[in-house]
Amino acid sequence: MALMARRLIQLYAGLAFYGLGIALQVSSGLGNDPWDVFHEGLSRRVGLSIGAWIIIAGALVMLAWIPLRQRPGIGTISNVILVGVFADLFLWLLPAPDALGMRWAYLVTAVLVGGFATGCYIGAGLGPGPRDGLMTGIAARGHSIRVVRTAIELAVLAVGWLLGGTVGVGTILYAVAIGPLTHVFLPALTIKRRDPEPAPEPEGEPARA
Repeated sequence: MALMARRLIQLYAGLAFYGLGIALQVSSGLGNDPWDVFHEGLSRRVGLSIGAWIIIAGALVMLAWIPLRQRPGIGTISNVILVGVFADLFLWLLPAPDALGMRWAYLVTAVLVGGFATGCYIGAGLGPGPRDGLMTGIAARGHSIRVVRTAIELAVLAVGWLLGGTVGVGTILYAVAIGPLTHVFLPALTIKRRDPEPAPEPEGEPARA
């Protein structure tokens, strides 16, 4: 029970931090990560908030899990709903950075927070995010996960840019840094499940092979 409580706390802390990272990067105005270029582009063209589009896009991506036979966990459902909620909350709370130095501080902090948040929610082991599950589900059909991820992110980046999402140095920084940061944070934040202790053998009976 204590282990599950720890996993849930880490999951929801990770999702909150992920929303904070998105808000910081969007507020910096120096370039979003590919998916948030897409979400921001939809927000500018169609209306609704960036957070609302994060939720809508996540739900639609999950529909693509059905033919891939991917199974969501509580972490997956929570990711779909809460990342967008937290992103909108922090976009509302954060002061707009005017000076270039402050915008860069927002951007660098966003990338660091994003790496930490990714380690938190994946390390909790309660289900991948909808976009992660889409990539791994397609890769399981015999494709390289690196190729699949690159293809999907380039596609959403291109569509988002055409819709008016912000592409810039932050987009490149995120693409370059998020992998190494996740490589550092994920092992440190992965919660290992405890193997159940074997039941004691009844007295007077031989142990089974």
